[in-house]
Formats: sequence, C-alpha cells, structure tokens
Amino acid sequence: MTSEPCTQTGATVDPTATLVGDVVAPTTVAEDVLVDVAGGTLRGRRAAGLTILRGVRYATAERFGPPVPEQPWTGVRDAREHGGVSPQPSTRPGAVAGVPDVGVQSEDCLNLTIVTPAADRARRPVLVWLHGGSYRTGSGSWDRYRTDRLARDGDVVVVSVNYRLGALGYLRAPGISPGNLGLLDQIEALRWVRANVADLGGDPENVTLVGQSSGAHSVACLLGVAQARPLFRRAVLQSPPLGLGLGRAAAADRVATRFLARLGQDPRKASPAEVVAAQQLAERDVAGRAGFGFAPAYGPVAGVEPLPEVPDWRAACRAGAEDLEVVLGTTRREIAYFLGGGPVSRHLPLVGRTVENGLIGSATWAVFARPTLRFARMLAEAGARVFAYRIDGPASTSPYRACHCSDLPLLFGDEAAWARAPMLAGQSWAEVAERGGPLRTAWLSFVAGGAAALAEQGWAPYAGRGGAVRLFA
Repeated sequence: MTSEPCTQTGATVDPTATLVGDVVAPTTVAEDVLVDVAGGTLRGRRAAGLTILRGVRYATAERFGPPVPEQPWTGVRDAREHGGVSPQPSTRPGAVAGVPDVGVQSEDCLNLTIVTPAADRARRPVLVWLHGGSYRTGSGSWDRYRTDRLARDGDVVVVSVNYRLGALGYLRAPGISPGNLGLLDQIEALRWVRANVADLGGDPENVTLVGQSSGAHSVACLLGVAQARPLFRRAVLQSPPLGLGLGRAAAADRVATRFLARLGQDPRKASPAEVVAAQQLAERDVAGRAGFGFAPAYGPVAGVEPLPEVPDWRAACRAGAEDLEVVLGTTRREIAYFLGGGPVSRHLPLVGRTVENGLIGSATWAVFARPTLRFARMLAEAGARVFAYRIDGPASTSPYRACHCSDLPLLFGDEAAWARAPMLAGQSWAEVAERGGPLRTAWLSFVAGGAAALAEQGWAPYAGRGGAVRLFA
C-alpha cells in the first residue's frame, strides 16, 4: 500500500536531495510526500525524480539486548531527517578517506536511509548497503554513501543500514552482552526490507546485499547464517578482509576483560561516551595481538548466535551456494590505506618507498586478495555463480592509489562528500566519476539481472585458481 504520489504538504529548496548526475541543482524544488508501509505512514521528501526517506526505524534494542522489530504506529512518522548513528570514536584528522560529518550519535540507531525512484509497487531491484568501518565507525546515512545516482541511473531501490558498532554491537561478555548484536541488527534490517520494500517500489524477491570492508565481512558472515540467507538473492563483497577470519571466543574474552577493566563500572549504566572511551583504550591494549593494528578488536564471533562455529559456517556457505550469485573482489593496494606514506617511506627516503610498497603488496595479498579468491573458489565449487574483480586505479605518485576504500567514491556520494579525501589527491571529481562509470554499470546490471547480465557484458565466471578476474582502472 502506498499513498505516493500524495498530498503535497510543503515545498522548499532542498540541496541535500537534488543531486543531478554529479551536479547539485539548488533551484530544484523538494516536496513532502507521504508513503505507507506495513507499519504506518512516513513523511519523506521528493526531489529530482527520487523519493528519499531518512531515519526509518526498523527495530529498537535495549543496551546489550537483541533487536526488537519495530511495531506499527499511528499517525504520520517524520522521515525527512537522518536518524542517529551508533556511538563511535572520532575519525582521526588526515584520515585517508577524509573526515566525515558523523551526525547525531545515539543508541537509538537502528534505522535506514531509503532512496527510491517512486513508492509505486513497481517491483524494482533492491540494493541493501552495509557500510564498513572496522566494526567500530561508519553510518549508512553519511553523505559519502549517498546513493541518489545509483537509484536514478539503475532504476533501483537502495536501502542503507545503520547498525550497532564497537562494544555496543559486538562486545562478548557473558552475563552482560552475548556478542554479535550488530549482525542481528543487520538481519532484522533485511527482514524489514523483506516486509516493506514492495510498498517502496521494490521487489522483495530480488534483493542484493552489498557491503564494503567490514560490511563485506558481514555479508560473508551472513552467507553462512540460515536465518539470513532467504532474505537476499545476490551478494557483492567489496574488499572483504577475509584473511582476518571469524572472531574466536578466546580473543573476544580478552577484549572484554580489557574493556571492563578500562571502564571500571557497570557497562549497562555507563554513558555512551564512557563506553566508547573504554572501547578505545581496550583496543590499544590488545593492538599488539592484531598484526598491523587494523584488525578490529570488536566484531563477529564464531559460535555465538546467529553465527555458527567456523566449520559449520563454511558448510552453511556451501549449502546455500547453489542458488547464489555473487561478485567479490579487492583493490590492488588495499593496505596502502593503513601503511601508505608511513614511517618507513618518511624515514628512509631513498629505499623506504620500495620497502613500503613491498609490505603493502604482501599484506594486501595475505589479508584481502588471496582469502577473497579462496572464498570465491569455495562458493564456485559448491555451485554458486561467482565473479571476481580487482580495482587497479590510475597511475599516480600518491602513496595510496588503489587503496582500501578507493572504490567507494566510484559508486557513492558526490564531490563535496569526498573533497577532503587524501586518497583522491591529484584526481578531479570529473575523472573520479568517469572512472566509476564501468563499476556502477556492472553493479547495477548485476543487481537487476544477476549473473546473466554480467555475462552479457563479457564477464567470465570465476571457477577457481587461475580463474578470470575482471580488472577496473
């Protein structure tokens, strides 16, 4: 059921909803629209051929409790402003991908941003986006993840998910928090999409789950979770750090011990800011156990609901592969995000860059590329239609080039959102947008038509060691 087109309740200039291609048209008029979904009526915004709903709550949760599905409401619920984002540490100045405007942090953060060409029950393909951020930062509602261009160019419904992060989402402390709450949030969001997306112009039988970094790691986890698999048809995994594996109970227990010691009070009563501060201190305490220090201290733990133990997770991934279509891949220099322009090249100007590039190449292969291709091979051998890719990036003197996260501006956001990202230094936004064209076309084709659509574009399936890998500049 839907009431769009609906009674206009107001018309204003809305620069946040008027992205036309890569140019903001400030004179475009945005109108309020009413959209009916299963739970009630939402007031969103209509502009530039899109209906946008923000801060749409899909569940609620007590601290360290499982998500509870959102209940029906009466009256009209406002969906014109972004909802809260999970409490999280600040992004460090000079971050490779730039410093985002985090937004309002709140434990009431289980909400969605929905962009649709029209809430008209037209059964369009659906793309559900899981952001990255090492399970400790990020938000699907950030401007850098704006999906207007994808929704418009592909005539698809895009749903971006906010879920609990860090200790609030992944602390495993018996008697306090069971762990894996962020994964449960993601599953609840997919259930909400399943129940409501037809009212938003989407097809609940044609849902593609797309994630990047820890979001892609989440997708891999959910491929082995029985209750999640019926909720999506296809998957795209961008830069999944599969070399980190799934969390183990013993490691999670060590993190929890350090967190509780650093907090020094009942974590159920501490303020969100106190929780985040203790979370950061515990991360530093255990960083020596985490290789380069980029491995998340908090994240999914195998054997904790809803995630099976590792052998059972692998078996579940294989069991669900026969009806699965998946695209997965990495960037050429993932680890440059963490090491590029670091102390090695700064202190050894003559040989440091060579040493640094060697470390970047070997670590990228170990943490990202090799385990991703192994996962692809496992799924393909189990019957999935699998396609692999790699983003090489343009020639540049930048220490980052095709680093981790460099795929994001090719797909999402606009020039303003990525203007201060060091990883894009030396590239104009026009060049970034042009480079992203083939990637956007591929993703949108896959979301709409699956393996057959990629085959029509000349993609060859990935069948195992030495198999075809599609390259993007």
